[in-house]
Amino acid sequence: MAQLEQPRKGDAHRLAVSSAQSEQAWSEYLHSNRAKTLRYAQHEVIFYEGDPADRIYEVAEGAVMLYKLLPDGRRQVVEILGPNDLFGFPVSGLHDCAAETLVPTVVRMLRRQDVEDTADLQQHVTRCLLSQMETLHDHAVLLGRKSALERVATFLMRFVPNRGGPGCTGPQDEDADDCVVHLTMTRQEIADYLGLTIETVSRVISEMKRRSLIRIEKQDRIRILKVCDICHLTGAH
Repeated sequence: MAQLEQPRKGDAHRLAVSSAQSEQAWSEYLHSNRAKTLRYAQHEVIFYEGDPADRIYEVAEGAVMLYKLLPDGRRQVVEILGPNDLFGFPVSGLHDCAAETLVPTVVRMLRRQDVEDTADLQQHVTRCLLSQMETLHDHAVLLGRKSALERVATFLMRFVPNRGGPGCTGPQDEDADDCVVHLTMTRQEIADYLGLTIETVSRVISEMKRRSLIRIEKQDRIRILKVCDICHLTGAH
């Protein structure tokens, strides 16, 4: 039987130093003249599926959705990206999905070849991708196993800071467990992300309102009245 190699003394320190070096290299690259800063309006396409992919992008401000279109026009939003998230690096030389802003967005554009030629930049990209891969695993579970109510609850919890994850310790005040969620997506975009129809999303939101779980304050703002109650509806407990 193969033996697992035990961590050696000093490994943690070396990893920490290496991580710090890669973060510094990434920051220096972004502030160099090799990286470009681009500003996009709301719902502006950054690239389409099938476009040449020789650049890597990082969200600096705002939000971006990645989506694929089926031949009959149906759309599946495959990923929602926020500040510091990376996108635009398929295995092939062509983009495998389209990227569109959800709100006015600032994006940093990097040459893919620069990243591939620099070990510290590669390390930063790898670390970011591993984190984003965890999010995609959770989304696969949502699409494959969760009910409509669980999907919408999971979506809302995504915007509640420091709650709902493995390290969640619950509310600091049981009598004030509310949170305002600012939505950057339309009902149709939410439906396309959750694999539901817009009618189903609207029905679930109405059901949550009827049960006094949420309150609609504006078209793009929802107040979760009891975060713990919404969290328990995600199916993760």
